[in-house]
Amino acid sequence: MPEVIVEIVGLKDSECGPFPCDETRSCGLEACHPSNSLLRAIGALREELFAEYGGRVVLKTTLIDEGMPEYVRRLIEEHHPPIPIILVNGRLTPIGRISLDLIKEEIDSVLRTP
Repeated sequence: MPEVIVEIVGLKDSECGPFPCDETRSCGLEACHPSNSLLRAIGALREELFAEYGGRVVLKTTLIDEGMPEYVRRLIEEHHPPIPIILVNGRLTPIGRISLDLIKEEIDSVLRTP
């Protein structure tokens, strides 16, 4: 059973974040460059998280193109987060983009909490 569930909520054809996918790769991912594609970034993130944490962390994708779960609707109505929305164990994070280092900080915070 995973200790941390990271959920990425977004649109199938959306971008992975508000910044262009350039040579600096401030997101920390390389496998999806230069696509700027949310789905390709999620795949690259999944590989990196598995390499770092193994089965302790699971990455879940929720696409809202054809329907929106009620919990996502509530989050959007209450907090107006940017897409992609990043949830860690169901908690909304302020990240707002696919960023390996920022997501790992959130994961490590959960793993350190007794």
